[in-house]
Amino acid sequence: MQTFALTVDKFLAHAGKWFGAREVVWAEDGAAQARFTYAELYARANRLSGALVALGFKEGDRLGTLAWNTRHHLETYYGVMGMGGVCHTLNPRLTAAQLAVMINEADDRILAVSADLLPLARQVLEQCPGVEHVIALDGPGGGDTLDVEALLAEHGTPVDWGRFDENTPAGLCYTSGTTGSPKGVLYTHRSNYLHTLRALQADSAALTARDCLLLAVPMFHANGWGLPFAAPAAGTKLVLPGRTLDGASLAKLIRDEGVTVAVGVQTVWLGLADHLDQEGGDLPSLERVLIGGSSCPEALIERLETRLGARVQTSWGMTELSPIGTISPAGEPAVPGAAGRAPLGVDLKLTDAAGVTLPDQRDSLGHLKVKGASVVARYFNSDEDVLDAEGYFDTGDLATIDGAGNLTIRGRAKDLIKSGGEWINPAEIETIVGAHPSVRHVAVIARPDPKWGERPLLVIERDEAGDRSALLDLLRGKVADWWIPREVAEVAAMPLAATGKIDKVRLRADYADGTLVAEPA
Repeated sequence: MQTFALTVDKFLAHAGKWFGAREVVWAEDGAAQARFTYAELYARANRLSGALVALGFKEGDRLGTLAWNTRHHLETYYGVMGMGGVCHTLNPRLTAAQLAVMINEADDRILAVSADLLPLARQVLEQCPGVEHVIALDGPGGGDTLDVEALLAEHGTPVDWGRFDENTPAGLCYTSGTTGSPKGVLYTHRSNYLHTLRALQADSAALTARDCLLLAVPMFHANGWGLPFAAPAAGTKLVLPGRTLDGASLAKLIRDEGVTVAVGVQTVWLGLADHLDQEGGDLPSLERVLIGGSSCPEALIERLETRLGARVQTSWGMTELSPIGTISPAGEPAVPGAAGRAPLGVDLKLTDAAGVTLPDQRDSLGHLKVKGASVVARYFNSDEDVLDAEGYFDTGDLATIDGAGNLTIRGRAKDLIKSGGEWINPAEIETIVGAHPSVRHVAVIARPDPKWGERPLLVIERDEAGDRSALLDLLRGKVADWWIPREVAEVAAMPLAATGKIDKVRLRADYADGTLVAEPA
């Protein structure tokens, strides 16, 4: 058999050759800014590699991106990876100090920055002496930057892509740090290639050349869930919404571009449903909505499927998994509360707290561990192996797996609340309260208690005012009485972390020391 290295440049080369006329659309505020084809994208990204070589960038070097879902960001993905560099995606919702730590640890030589983020980048650069060049994307950058279009015009020459081993590093992404200090995950070409095949399975994201994908998950969040690779691999029309993800903008894009599949965290689709409720209208082309980032309450799934007229696919993943771990099959209704099944290429197991594999893997609560070709083995700049003796990675989640193989995340092991020496699982409370139709977001956190050590505090955001005690009544008979919170905090807007998940770290900081007051239910 032929030697065929599994390198990610082959996805765009395939799209450029066999789906060359298929469109990629970059939009802002719901309006298309540029339309181009996969053939044009391939040619420009390939020439960008030549421009980077002219700047002294070489195989193995790292380039940081501080950018939204735009044309230039996608070109940078492939321009860097295709020549053997490492594309280090940075989250612009982090602080300058946080970004500087990541850039310095990664030893990024170049930053590619969306023009509107240059003020943030300049703050970062004061702390990053190793950065040699700043490339302005998506607009003019000024005298202290290199304009990407000028760079292409002056130095853009074709490069022979993929002339390296498939185990060469391709991307770097840091975890959100919601459960500790951020840690870097270094992806290889092989791991990204195999993850893409996982995403394209018929019971997974299942993209085809007949689809139009709206990528509303940020490209700086765990490889954009791997879809910047999967879309060209399948010849899927791709719509990049830029930085604007409000309901009005997304509704316009879905209608104008004929979007069939849309991907993002649940807060994005909640905003879209709110917009449609207020302004009316429907989305006739939309067939599927893929949701990840946090557990999606059953009531929200029902509302989204009714209002958007599309099937919701729930999923679970992590930066450390590249990121897809499980996903509900494209052709089946989502199982309430579940995050779907493991596609080929991922193996799951449940253990007890000591790491011993549970004898019964179905319908038992255990610590979730994962194994696969696109699962982290060690963190960036660390020699410490994070796998157990059988090669499984500990996700830090508590979970169950039903008889059909559907995974349900039951909470983070770190989030368990110890009250009077006994454990309370916040996720079980959140699932029950989150089923109430008025509740938009719900979180249960530990609050120090002089008698019990810790007690659960219920924090909610909802559409309309109501009796708080009625929400707690939902819990009676479904959880032990001593699990039921005695205090409820109602917020106008639930704090969200940079990845769109509920920011429990901030909630704990706000309420643990009494800075914010919760009321008895």
